Amino acid sequence: MTDSDQIRRVLRENKTLAVVGLSANEMRPSYFASKYMQDHGYRIIPVNPRYDEILGEKCYPDLTSIPEPVDIVD
Repeated sequence: MTDSDQIRRVLRENKTLAVVGLSANEMRPSYFASKYMQDHGYRIIPVNPRYDEILGEKCYPDLTSIPEPVDIVD
């Protein structure tokens, strides 16, 4: 199995992503990448103490504040 195959498998099997430091600025790579993933069916949970909401999702100040299971942390 190649690295690309492993990445595809991980992304196919995991749909909830917490993105630490996600920016609300549409020009930032973290926003663009998270928006792309959200548009393709992934649940994005923003983690940034500076915001209340990003991408229409409640923003949490830290990982321990997220009240639900997370599959991947970025």
